[in-house]
Amino acid sequence: MDPFRLCLAGGPVAIYLLLLGAINLSRRPFLVSATRDAAALGLAVSGLVIIGPLELFFPNAAAIRFEPHAWIVWVLLVALYALSLVLVLLLLRPRLIVYNVSADELRPILADLVTRLDAGARWAGDSLVLPGLGVQLHIDGMARVRNVSLVANGPNQDYAGWRQFEDALRDGLGDFEVPRNPRAASLISAGLLIVLGLILAIARDPQAVAQSLLEMLRL
Repeated sequence: MDPFRLCLAGGPVAIYLLLLGAINLSRRPFLVSATRDAAALGLAVSGLVIIGPLELFFPNAAAIRFEPHAWIVWVLLVALYALSLVLVLLLLRPRLIVYNVSADELRPILADLVTRLDAGARWAGDSLVLPGLGVQLHIDGMARVRNVSLVANGPNQDYAGWRQFEDALRDGLGDFEVPRNPRAASLISAGLLIVLGLILAIARDPQAVAQSLLEMLRL
């Protein structure tokens, strides 16, 4: 693979790994919605999508039609990917992800939180129902990576209630401290290794990077 495509594929992945490493290195839990989490993942793999299916099925006839501005086709293809990602995000069921915390650490915070949010809240094992907010969820803990997902049960959910629940949970996690996640070191190391590899690939032949970009854009 030429250096430009290598950078395009590996750059966003490296940034994503470094971001996850920084989150897990913190002593504070990090709360994010499924929409933001999936959007970050979609951006992380965007380079792989561009050099993979988008380039594989590149419409050469359209590029010829737009000559000498064939780069417009790439703009349209990237816009198509962005719109597809937005569609996926809109179809996602409500879900909250709490990084850098275990289910056992999160459960007492939730127990205290739900009694203040909704007097009619009910627990059934790892499932929780907040009828006043229109929220039904279950706790999905991932002990190996110290992440917890609060996943919607069924399609009948009140999105405004989920937003209120998310804001309250973020406030509840504000002063909570946890040990640093040992997984952070491997994530940061992987991200730095990718960045170092990309820098070396560019330094070895910078002209090849520029030439590959021009060829890809049909300039």
